[in-house]
Amino acid sequence: MSAPRLFSLRTLAAATLTACLATSALAADLTMRVAGNFSSNTRHSEGIERPFFTGLAKSTGIDMDVKFNPMDVVNVKAEDALRLLRSNVFDVMSIQIGSVARDDPFFEGIDLAGVSTDMGKLRTAMEAYRQVFDKRLQDKFKAKALTLWPFGPQVFYCNKPIKSVADFKGLKIRSFTPSMSAMLQNLGATPVTLSFSEVYSALGNGVVDCGVTSANSGNSGKWPEVTQYFYPLSVSGSVQGHFVSLNFWNKLNPQQQARIAAEFKKMEDQMWELAEEGTADSIACNTGKPCKNGTPFKMTLVSVSADDEAKVKAASAATVLPMWKTVCNKVDPTCSDTWNATVGKARGLQIN
Repeated sequence: MSAPRLFSLRTLAAATLTACLATSALAADLTMRVAGNFSSNTRHSEGIERPFFTGLAKSTGIDMDVKFNPMDVVNVKAEDALRLLRSNVFDVMSIQIGSVARDDPFFEGIDLAGVSTDMGKLRTAMEAYRQVFDKRLQDKFKAKALTLWPFGPQVFYCNKPIKSVADFKGLKIRSFTPSMSAMLQNLGATPVTLSFSEVYSALGNGVVDCGVTSANSGNSGKWPEVTQYFYPLSVSGSVQGHFVSLNFWNKLNPQQQARIAAEFKKMEDQMWELAEEGTADSIACNTGKPCKNGTPFKMTLVSVSADDEAKVKAASAATVLPMWKTVCNKVDPTCSDTWNATVGKARGLQIN
């Protein structure tokens, strides 16, 4: 009786070893397909993202092949990102929240124009909204937020003279979120929705008179080559996120998930540091003052008055919040209530 039992144990051991080897082979074949920031955002794409993703397998100890490309290199439009992630065309994508708001206006609630115009206020608002944001993302788009961070204060690069908000009247100004477009209309401008990669030529060809972006992105994208006036009036923070498809995420065991989440948190901190500390340096670069990073230019710096800042807040209260409530509550009747309990509470605001 002992010989058959010995054979059975050996057979079981061999089967177990075969299963383990098969599992190891599958793990070794894991591929992460990444669509990152536009290549013209060099400080984000090449300075932070590429080194991060190139070293991700080593830093996490996970045997995987990470394939990183900027979004424009793989011919992806910013507004299509969530749908591409849901359909598993990519495993991880860097997504500009305002650009995908047409798929679900709920997401733009994290950074409505005029609500959080400095980085401290924005961080508070984002943390208040993070949990409900991620739940919505998982429920509707089968994806998870691994990072949330801003490009920095969204300001104006203009090729026509600007002295104050009053000069926006009649100008065509690049926008990239619905709430920003509503605000610009309230201030007398004509919003023109363009992705970041389209703006340089649009400014150069006169399709738009001004473009809105961060000081960092505008400098790295060479916008001062086609504009003369730099107007640092902040209207939002341009929140971005790195989202992973649940299809990919669920292939990982809990320990691997924890390691990846920890590494992405480090990248999130780098992005925040760039937004907070790089802005002043980029403004100096843009306006002909000594700077450490970026390309030096000689734009005219236009001072921002308290009255102009007040007009942005007034436009947000009068136009942006009511507009967003109407649009978002059509999709989800509890939308504005959720915002009031999160961002609104954090910022001392209410949508009535």
